[in-house]
Amino acid sequence: MAKNLVIVESPSKATTIKKFLGSSYEVVASNGHVRDLPKSQLGIDVDNDFEPKYITIRGKGELLAKLRKEVKKADKIYLATDPDREGEAISWHLMTALKLENKNTSRITFNEITKNAVKQAIKQARPIDTNLVDAQQARRVLDRLVGYKISPVLWAKVKRGLSAGRVQSVALRIISDRDAEINAFISKEYWTLNADFIWMARRSRSMRSFTEHIPRK
Repeated sequence: MAKNLVIVESPSKATTIKKFLGSSYEVVASNGHVRDLPKSQLGIDVDNDFEPKYITIRGKGELLAKLRKEVKKADKIYLATDPDREGEAISWHLMTALKLENKNTSRITFNEITKNAVKQAIKQARPIDTNLVDAQQARRVLDRLVGYKISPVLWAKVKRGLSAGRVQSVALRIISDRDAEINAFISKEYWTLNADFIWMARRSRSMRSFTEHIPRK
Protein backbone atom coordinates (compact mmCIF):
# COMPACT_ATOMS: atom_id res chain seq x y z
CA MET A 1 0.00 0.00 0.00
CA ALA A 2 1.30 3.46 -0.96
CA LYS A 3 2.21 5.52 2.11
CA ASN A 4 2.44 8.80 0.22
CA LEU A 5 -0.39 10.47 -1.67
CA VAL A 6 0.22 13.21 -4.26
CA ILE A 7 -2.75 15.23 -5.54
CA VAL A 8 -2.28 17.13 -8.79
CA GLU A 9 -4.78 18.93 -11.03
CA SER A 10 -4.46 17.06 -14.31
CA PRO A 11 -4.97 13.28 -14.79
CA SER A 12 -2.24 13.26 -17.45
CA LYS A 13 0.20 14.80 -14.98
CA ALA A 14 -0.79 12.17 -12.43
CA THR A 15 0.13 9.35 -14.80
CA THR A 16 3.54 10.85 -15.62
CA ILE A 17 4.45 11.76 -12.04
CA LYS A 18 3.47 8.28 -10.81
CA LYS A 19 6.20 6.84 -13.07
CA PHE A 20 8.77 9.18 -11.50
CA LEU A 21 7.94 8.39 -7.88
CA GLY A 22 7.43 4.64 -7.85
CA SER A 23 5.27 2.27 -5.86
CA SER A 24 5.51 4.08 -2.52
CA TYR A 25 3.51 6.96 -3.98
CA GLU A 26 -0.07 7.13 -5.21
CA VAL A 27 -0.77 10.05 -7.55
CA VAL A 28 -4.33 11.23 -8.20
CA ALA A 29 -5.95 14.27 -9.85
CA SER A 30 -8.52 16.79 -8.60
CA ASN A 31 -9.43 17.88 -12.15
CA GLY A 32 -9.07 21.54 -11.20
CA HIS A 33 -11.26 23.25 -8.62
CA VAL A 34 -13.46 21.19 -6.31
CA ARG A 35 -15.24 24.11 -4.57
CA ASP A 36 -16.48 27.48 -5.80
CA LEU A 37 -19.08 30.16 -5.18
CA PRO A 38 -22.65 29.11 -6.03
CA LYS A 39 -23.85 30.19 -9.47
CA SER A 40 -27.46 30.81 -8.46
CA GLN A 41 -26.69 33.55 -5.91
CA LEU A 42 -24.09 36.16 -5.02
CA GLY A 43 -22.44 33.78 -2.57
CA ILE A 44 -20.69 36.56 -0.63
CA ASP A 45 -21.73 37.85 2.78
CA VAL A 46 -21.14 41.58 2.23
CA ASP A 47 -22.18 42.34 5.82
CA ASN A 48 -19.65 39.91 7.30
CA ASP A 49 -16.30 41.11 5.91
CA PHE A 50 -17.26 39.86 2.41
CA GLU A 51 -17.01 36.24 3.55
CA PRO A 52 -17.34 33.88 0.54
CA LYS A 53 -19.76 30.95 0.77
CA TYR A 54 -18.15 28.02 -0.99
CA ILE A 55 -19.96 24.89 -2.13
CA THR A 56 -18.82 21.68 -3.81
CA ILE A 57 -18.85 22.11 -7.59
CA ARG A 58 -21.57 20.08 -9.26
CA GLY A 59 -20.18 16.72 -10.41
CA LYS A 60 -17.21 16.79 -8.04
CA GLY A 61 -18.91 14.96 -5.15
CA GLU A 62 -18.00 11.48 -6.43
CA LEU A 63 -14.42 12.58 -7.11
CA LEU A 64 -14.05 13.95 -3.58
CA ALA A 65 -15.36 10.68 -2.17
CA LYS A 66 -12.63 8.79 -4.05
CA LEU A 67 -10.00 11.24 -2.86
CA ARG A 68 -11.13 10.80 0.75
CA LYS A 69 -10.61 7.03 0.44
CA GLU A 70 -7.07 7.61 -0.82
CA VAL A 71 -6.40 10.06 2.01
CA LYS A 72 -7.35 7.44 4.61
CA LYS A 73 -4.75 5.06 3.19
CA ALA A 74 -1.91 7.59 3.17
CA ASP A 75 0.51 8.60 5.93
CA LYS A 76 1.69 11.69 4.04
CA ILE A 77 -0.22 13.89 1.58
CA TYR A 78 1.39 16.25 -0.93
CA LEU A 79 -0.79 18.90 -2.58
CA ALA A 80 0.86 19.40 -5.96
CA THR A 81 -1.57 21.68 -7.78
CA ASP A 82 -0.28 24.28 -10.25
CA PRO A 83 2.41 26.76 -9.06
CA ASP A 84 0.32 29.93 -9.11
CA ARG A 85 -2.29 31.60 -6.91
CA GLU A 86 -5.08 29.59 -8.54
CA GLY A 87 -3.25 26.36 -7.81
CA GLU A 88 -2.56 27.50 -4.26
CA ALA A 89 -6.28 28.13 -3.76
CA ILE A 90 -7.15 24.69 -5.16
CA SER A 91 -4.79 23.11 -2.62
CA TRP A 92 -6.42 25.16 0.13
CA HIS A 93 -9.90 24.03 -0.97
CA LEU A 94 -8.70 20.43 -1.06
CA MET A 95 -7.33 20.85 2.45
CA THR A 96 -10.81 21.89 3.62
CA ALA A 97 -12.92 19.53 1.51
CA LEU A 98 -10.81 16.46 2.43
CA LYS A 99 -10.40 17.56 6.06
CA LEU A 100 -6.62 17.45 5.95
CA GLU A 101 -6.01 19.91 8.78
CA ASN A 102 -4.97 17.12 11.17
CA LYS A 103 -3.19 15.03 8.54
CA ASN A 104 0.48 15.16 7.61
CA THR A 105 -0.04 17.45 4.62
CA SER A 106 2.41 19.63 2.66
CA ARG A 107 2.33 21.80 -0.44
CA ILE A 108 4.78 21.18 -3.28
CA THR A 109 5.25 23.05 -6.56
CA PHE A 110 7.28 22.45 -9.71
CA ASN A 111 7.50 24.31 -13.02
CA GLU A 112 8.36 21.33 -15.20
CA ILE A 113 7.20 17.72 -15.25
CA THR A 114 10.56 16.00 -14.90
CA LYS A 115 11.82 13.43 -12.42
CA ASN A 116 14.38 15.81 -10.92
CA ALA A 117 11.90 18.69 -10.60
CA VAL A 118 9.26 16.54 -8.88
CA LYS A 119 11.71 14.92 -6.44
CA GLN A 120 13.28 18.29 -5.65
CA ALA A 121 9.82 19.71 -4.96
CA ILE A 122 9.13 16.94 -2.44
CA LYS A 123 12.38 17.80 -0.67
CA GLN A 124 11.25 21.44 -0.49
CA ALA A 125 7.70 20.75 0.72
CA ARG A 126 6.12 23.68 2.58
CA PRO A 127 2.83 24.83 4.13
CA ILE A 128 0.14 26.41 1.97
CA ASP A 129 0.90 30.07 1.22
CA THR A 130 -2.11 31.89 2.67
CA ASN A 131 -1.09 35.15 0.98
CA LEU A 132 -1.52 33.53 -2.44
CA VAL A 133 -4.82 32.01 -1.34
CA ASP A 134 -6.07 35.40 -0.13
CA ALA A 135 -5.01 36.97 -3.44
CA GLN A 136 -7.00 34.40 -5.38
CA GLN A 137 -10.03 34.80 -3.13
CA ALA A 138 -9.93 38.59 -3.49
CA ARG A 139 -9.87 38.24 -7.29
CA ARG A 140 -12.74 35.75 -7.22
CA VAL A 141 -14.86 37.86 -4.87
CA LEU A 142 -14.27 41.02 -6.92
CA ASP A 143 -15.19 39.16 -10.12
CA ARG A 144 -18.42 38.04 -8.51
CA LEU A 145 -19.33 41.40 -7.00
CA VAL A 146 -18.68 43.32 -10.22
CA GLY A 147 -20.17 40.67 -12.49
CA TYR A 148 -23.37 40.13 -10.55
CA LYS A 149 -23.95 43.85 -10.03
CA ILE A 150 -23.10 45.22 -13.49
CA SER A 151 -24.08 42.39 -15.84
CA PRO A 152 -27.86 42.91 -15.29
CA VAL A 153 -27.40 46.56 -16.27
CA LEU A 154 -25.73 45.47 -19.52
CA TRP A 155 -28.62 43.09 -20.21
CA ALA A 156 -31.13 45.90 -19.75
CA LYS A 157 -29.24 48.67 -21.55
CA VAL A 158 -27.09 46.94 -24.18
CA LYS A 159 -27.71 43.25 -24.93
CA ARG A 160 -28.85 40.15 -23.10
CA GLY A 161 -26.09 37.68 -22.30
CA LEU A 162 -23.24 40.16 -21.92
CA SER A 163 -21.09 39.90 -18.80
CA ALA A 164 -18.93 42.33 -16.87
CA GLY A 165 -15.74 41.69 -14.93
CA ARG A 166 -13.42 43.50 -12.56
CA VAL A 167 -10.86 44.23 -15.31
CA GLN A 168 -12.82 44.98 -18.45
CA SER A 169 -15.35 47.14 -16.57
CA VAL A 170 -12.64 49.45 -15.23
CA ALA A 171 -10.83 49.51 -18.58
CA LEU A 172 -14.06 50.47 -20.33
CA ARG A 173 -14.60 53.29 -17.82
CA ILE A 174 -11.08 54.64 -18.47
CA ILE A 175 -11.70 54.56 -22.24
CA SER A 176 -15.09 56.23 -21.81
CA ASP A 177 -13.65 59.01 -19.63
CA ARG A 178 -10.83 59.62 -22.09
CA ASP A 179 -13.28 59.78 -24.99
CA ALA A 180 -15.31 62.37 -23.07
CA GLU A 181 -12.15 64.45 -22.53
CA ILE A 182 -11.37 64.34 -26.24
CA ASN A 183 -14.89 65.39 -27.20
CA ALA A 184 -14.86 68.26 -24.68
CA PHE A 185 -11.50 69.60 -25.87
CA ILE A 186 -11.58 73.09 -27.43
CA SER A 187 -8.65 73.85 -29.73
CA LYS A 188 -6.88 77.20 -29.21
CA GLU A 189 -3.93 78.88 -30.88
CA TYR A 190 -0.85 79.06 -28.70
CA TRP A 191 2.84 79.91 -29.01
CA THR A 192 5.89 78.39 -27.41
CA LEU A 193 8.74 80.82 -26.64
CA ASN A 194 12.28 79.59 -26.02
CA ALA A 195 15.02 81.84 -24.62
CA ASP A 196 18.75 81.25 -24.23
CA PHE A 197 19.41 83.14 -21.00
CA ILE A 198 23.17 82.51 -21.03
CA TRP A 199 23.49 84.15 -24.43
CA MET A 200 21.22 86.97 -23.33
CA ALA A 201 23.39 87.64 -20.26
CA ARG A 202 26.53 87.90 -22.40
CA ARG A 203 24.85 90.19 -24.88
CA SER A 204 22.96 92.27 -22.33
CA ARG A 205 25.11 95.39 -22.72
CA SER A 206 24.94 95.46 -26.50
CA MET A 207 21.23 94.70 -26.34
CA ARG A 208 20.63 97.65 -24.03
CA SER A 209 22.64 99.84 -26.37
CA PHE A 210 20.65 98.57 -29.30
CA THR A 211 17.31 99.13 -27.66
CA GLU A 212 18.25 102.69 -26.68
CA HIS A 213 18.49 103.67 -30.35
CA ILE A 214 15.16 102.18 -31.32
CA PRO A 215 12.77 104.94 -32.12
CA ARG A 216 10.01 105.09 -29.60
CA LYS A 217 6.45 105.92 -30.64
